[in-house]
Amino acid sequence: MLKQIEGSLAVAQAVALARPDVICAYPISPQTHIVEGLGELVKNGSLTPCEFINVESEFAAMSVAIGSSATGARTYTATASQGLLFMTEAVFNASGLGLPIVMTVANRAIGAPINIWNDHSDSMSQRDCGWIQLFAQSNQEALDLHIQAFKLAEELSMPVMVCMDGFILTHAYERVDMPTQSEVDAFLPPYEPRQVLDPSEPVSIGAMVGPEAFMEVRYLAHAKQLTALDHIPRIADEFAQRFGRVSGGLVRSYQTQGAQTIVVALGSVLGTLQDAVDEMRSDGISIGVLGIQSFRPFPLAAVREALAQTKRVVVLEKSFSVGLGGVVSTDVRLALSGFDQSVCTVVAGLGGRAITKASLHRTLRQAIDGQLESLSFMDLDWRIVNRQLEREAQMRRSGPIAENLLRDVGAIAAKVA
Repeated sequence: MLKQIEGSLAVAQAVALARPDVICAYPISPQTHIVEGLGELVKNGSLTPCEFINVESEFAAMSVAIGSSATGARTYTATASQGLLFMTEAVFNASGLGLPIVMTVANRAIGAPINIWNDHSDSMSQRDCGWIQLFAQSNQEALDLHIQAFKLAEELSMPVMVCMDGFILTHAYERVDMPTQSEVDAFLPPYEPRQVLDPSEPVSIGAMVGPEAFMEVRYLAHAKQLTALDHIPRIADEFAQRFGRVSGGLVRSYQTQGAQTIVVALGSVLGTLQDAVDEMRSDGISIGVLGIQSFRPFPLAAVREALAQTKRVVVLEKSFSVGLGGVVSTDVRLALSGFDQSVCTVVAGLGGRAITKASLHRTLRQAIDGQLESLSFMDLDWRIVNRQLEREAQMRRSGPIAENLLRDVGAIAAKVA
């Protein structure tokens, strides 16, 4: 059924269609509308039986999720930014215990300084935590990925993050095709856990493991991720057959056939990139886009195959590793090991800065002309950066960086002498 609906509420309704037994909720922008929507569905009886648990923090949300999942309940929660970092210890525990929790991450920048707008710093910071990470390009895909995520998590007995861009998707109203309950029931079977805490058959979950077996435990977590590389596209194919639309999978190519330049990216920016590529192709430029739907596990073989014949690769990232450079591009370079392609990293959109078609045109033409550095920052204001560096070189007490930059750009009033 077609609906014009906010992205967060579309996700809330999709999660409800998956029939969760327990929802652990702590609000943090920009995911708040998701758990508010689910809370309303539980309160008015539309989602039953389901226990909606208000907790005192994000750490408590994941801790409760671990407990409920361990007892055999289909479990869901959502978070963003600082909230994801606050629950990090429990996030690692959930994957280490092999619990099939599904969590929405409404991607948002990490402070300090405080910033509530979108980039991918939060989920990228957890790339080694053992969770599957799926990225949505649109609200329709975000809706679809949540339904697929429950099936994937429960088949493999491992947790799944569905990452959707905060505000850009969560607060945008778009038309989506909402499946019916009977359609989702036919796709997603009742939850049959691989491990359950049951008083009648007591076992230990999460016991101490010493050097004699810890490496093997960690390897098996890695092996599960590799197994997911087969399950993710299979589940996406089954979803497409049942629902009549393509969502999820490992990667998705756009105009890449014979392209001399391919741009790699994740999330909602793929839509803007596709529009820019269409315009550049109309000017005779051979360029395409590769969208990565599964960041963890990273689809090395699929990326290698998609990029093997191109001349140059530009990785557009909404996060970066301070002191090194690209996060996604590191994995892309690994996928292309042994090939001769030029790979450039472009960091863009940090803290919600707009990624415009004009900036994409300029940056991509620089890459094609061989004028783009291996690491660059799209639309970085070098004027205020250099001014701060000069300030620090000239005086010991140069003051807090963020406030200095805000004064330099005129966002706050300069200090009156």
